[in-house]
Amino acid sequence: MSQLQYYAYPGSGEAKRTQFSYSQAVRVADRIECAGQGGWDPTTDKFHLEINAQIDQAFANVDLNLRHAGGKGWSQVFRVNSYHVPLNNEALAAMVRNFKKWMPNHQPIWTCVGVSRLGEDDMRVEIEVSAFDPEGAVAARDEKQGNLILQIRE
Repeated sequence: MSQLQYYAYPGSGEAKRTQFSYSQAVRVADRIECAGQGGWDPTTDKFHLEINAQIDQAFANVDLNLRHAGGKGWSQVFRVNSYHVPLNNEALAAMVRNFKKWMPNHQPIWTCVGVSRLGEDDMRVEIEVSAFDPEGAVAARDEKQGNLILQIRE
């Protein structure tokens, strides 16, 4: 789908694109759709093992992912899906704490699911989001058109 713009942030994002053949985010019109983000360090790709630290890092990774795709971060998120191994009160409390930290001015819709396994052995949480970014969509479209014009001139 060449008309869509895909993104993989430096470090872990690029490594996962190479290793698993998927992108971290895609722009679809006025939206940024983000692949599930786990609690890995974005530069070393190592997981935090404690659940609170892993959830905190997953939220930071979502923010990094959105900004790398040209968005403004969590302020534009309207939908959150989270997957947990295990889904317990500690995990829920960490999610709510991070919702209040990263989105103090709005509450997105949220689906929260307990699962038996996630994509990598040490993953205990995976957070995927949808964000509404009309201004970034215009900038991304203009950038893409500018790149096409440069390619034609070369």
